[in-house]
Amino acid sequence: MKILLLGKNGQVGRELRRALAPLGELVAPGRDAADLRDQDGLRAVLSACRPDAIVNAAAYTAVDRAETDGETASQVNALAVSTLARHARATSALLVHYSTDYVFDGTAAQPYAETDIPNPRNVYGATKLAGEQAIRDAGCDALVFRTSWVYSAHGRNFLKAILRLAQARQSLDVVADQHGAPTSAELVADTTALAVRRHIEGRLAAGTYHLAAAGSTNWHGYAQYIVAGAAARGAALALAPEHIRAIAAGDYPAAAQRPLNSRLDTALLSRALDLRLPDWTTHVDRVLDQLIEPGDSAWRAKA
Repeated sequence: MKILLLGKNGQVGRELRRALAPLGELVAPGRDAADLRDQDGLRAVLSACRPDAIVNAAAYTAVDRAETDGETASQVNALAVSTLARHARATSALLVHYSTDYVFDGTAAQPYAETDIPNPRNVYGATKLAGEQAIRDAGCDALVFRTSWVYSAHGRNFLKAILRLAQARQSLDVVADQHGAPTSAELVADTTALAVRRHIEGRLAAGTYHLAAAGSTNWHGYAQYIVAGAAARGAALALAPEHIRAIAAGDYPAAAQRPLNSRLDTALLSRALDLRLPDWTTHVDRVLDQLIEPGDSAWRAKA
């Protein structure tokens, strides 16, 4: 099987390079060779590669900037996805695509299931929903994974931002009324590889699935867990967990509205794959172990 991976340098893309490699020949062009803003160029890449599976880990993820740059967000998150989906349909290729909890408005009291009606609150969420619809309209063979609060040891994310701030600040305000499950790029990639294999074997139906770690927290609790974990591993921090103050989302100015409830019900995927998704703390601990080695005085540079 020949797999075309887009977005190889993102958080999920880096992990997919590892997780997908055993499944077949992996082709992973950089952004300069496969720019999702250039549809003609993207079609040329698809025609030259002739993949059996297209895994799209590329996306426009600047949530606040999307409020004033909706055109670019739409090009990457919707128009390019339509190009991929139509090519997958025409060539009988499998398309694997990632979406987001931001397609929901976050007003539900319970975790969102795949059958719940989307209602995005911001431009980013709307463009991601448009990408999902483009896949449905194309009618291609596709696995769409909605995930949330993604982080890894690489790239820019909340976990690493908290570690940087904890080195310099003695107090910090963090939102406490937005709830979700921090989900590692490693978990997303490993589950994707399993799902692709099962789908090829005819043991997993095409469709949309929610993929997130088990359990839930809020940004404030997440930040406290990160700081406490870093301190326990010997990191010299200015910030103590008890000095992280809980604030409301309304007290933190942002251009884009975020859902208060980002929890995703993953029962459908868990049953389909006979898989027990680990608690969100499991992979947070793994990433902290990667970033902070006991007695390593150079940990700051790695964070």
